Amino acid sequence: MISEFQDLSDKIERLAALVGSLRSENAQLRQTNVLLNEVNTALIERLVEAQRRVEAVLEQLPAPAGEAEEDGDDSTNAEATR
Repeated sequence: MISEFQDLSDKIERLAALVGSLRSENAQLRQTNVLLNEVNTALIERLVEAQRRVEAVLEQLPAPAGEAEEDGDDSTNAEATR
């Protein structure tokens, strides 16, 4: 009977150690998650800034010759129909 209590006591000690280990791991994972969320937010901000810069450069480029002629044809046709 005493050996059964000792076995139960050993199992409870192992369970308590496992719970402590899992709590520690959970706390570490939460810290890692916070850090990764901060990194992700910073990367999103960098992507938005890069997109803004690319759009600004694209706005400065002249329109391709084919599109400029098409735009001119539309306005000429619109004026001719008036």
